[in-house]
Amino acid sequence: MTLHITKRFDFSASHRLEGLPESHQCARLHGHNYAVELQLSAERSALTSTGFVRDYGDLSVFKKWLDDTLDHRHLNDVFDENPTAENLAVWMFGQWEKDFPELTAVRVSETPKTWAEYRP
Repeated sequence: MTLHITKRFDFSASHRLEGLPESHQCARLHGHNYAVELQLSAERSALTSTGFVRDYGDLSVFKKWLDDTLDHRHLNDVFDENPTAENLAVWMFGQWEKDFPELTAVRVSETPKTWAEYRP
């Protein structure tokens, strides 16, 4: 039996997307209040002695990284690829999979109604 935990983190940033017609709203400089969800998973037999997939408190280092790296930044200046929600999800997964071997998915939201999810 696999168990999953998820924690949400928030940050605000601006970006513009390359390769779109000038008339496209995302081609212009704009910002979002992003939400990021990390999902971690483990088999029941691999839970900690306390019964956790991982202690939520362990994820505070991700929040600090998010605040230091992306919060109130222009993502085009920080990120080497076109800063779509899809590309951000893949990038964040790659940045954190070694620190959190239980990481199974990263979801990035730019608006309350839209999500991009990376699940290798």
